[in-house]
Amino acid sequence: MDTRDRLRTRAETDKLAALLDMAPEELGFLATLPADDVRTLREQAAASLFDGAPDMLDRIARATKLVPAAVAAAISQKALGPRLAAAVAGRLEPARAADIIDKLPVAFTAASCAHLDPRRIAGIVDRLDEHLLVRISVALAERGDHLTMGRFVGHLRDSALTRILPQVADAVVLRTGYAMDQPQRLGRVIELMGEERLARVIASAADGLWPQALAIAGMAPPEQRARIATLTARQPAARLDTLVRTVAEQNLWESLLPLVALLSDEDRRALAQLPSLGDPETVTGIVPAVVATALWADFLPLVELLPGPSRQAIANAAATLTDTELDALAREVDKQNLWDLVLPLVELMDDPSKERIFALPSFQDQDVV
Repeated sequence: MDTRDRLRTRAETDKLAALLDMAPEELGFLATLPADDVRTLREQAAASLFDGAPDMLDRIARATKLVPAAVAAAISQKALGPRLAAAVAGRLEPARAADIIDKLPVAFTAASCAHLDPRRIAGIVDRLDEHLLVRISVALAERGDHLTMGRFVGHLRDSALTRILPQVADAVVLRTGYAMDQPQRLGRVIELMGEERLARVIASAADGLWPQALAIAGMAPPEQRARIATLTARQPAARLDTLVRTVAEQNLWESLLPLVALLSDEDRRALAQLPSLGDPETVTGIVPAVVATALWADFLPLVELLPGPSRQAIANAAATLTDTELDALAREVDKQNLWDLVLPLVELMDDPSKERIFALPSFQDQDVV
């Protein structure tokens, strides 16, 4: 499974765990599943939980229709509490739910949002006053409830997002983007941030959030992905070193290398000079990831810019691949016409390794030159 997909799977697992009131670690067995499958499981779980709610909720919902919205709001606060109030709101028509929410304190609504049926969010958000939406969103940010924000943000109008973004911390923006339920809106959110804010949000990833940043980059539209790659490459070297070391520790090369491929020659050259990429132990781990994903076209332009010891370490790692892996590599390199970048690596190998490579079936193929 693609690492970018694994990062999305991680996000979906976090959201499912929150829905089920479990720790994400308890759902670790889902880590190898495609993200879309985990999302489907989450949606099915939500449907089962909310559709299978006790008839009592329907009776309470019917009763709220008989009293003014302000009275229903008072009952929600005093008698129901945030969790039960959210469950009841999910049984109401969106317009009625919005009327009651309008009469509730923002803090109470923010606490309730985490328990609201996700399928009801769009209809309710469309009917809420924008000023109230902004206040609820900021309250959620202050609570650190980025998973719930991720459910809502894709339904917010541009005008609301423009008012919310300056009021929330950079790390919260990053965590919320990672948890977005409507990734098709991600490009627009990035556009609304502007270049300077986007650079600050990327910088906040150095505080342990690089996997989230890489996941967002993988979901972003191509033009936004290139912007993210460039702004990331232009972060201070010490900050970029934390990125490379995180990628190495968590084996996220398949998420990083496609971004490196989007960089200009100048930015790629600067990246190659990072101390972390000058560490042979760090770069050795890249080779298995590239073999598994055939990202040679993304990887090799970076390799030629690395310091000598790192290039040697990569050549040594490549020499340990099986004949089958090397043959597949040679055919992929030929297909993408990458020989100019590969042959210098072959030259760094010892003679037995060179002989083994040149004896591969692919080198006997007339299409390989």
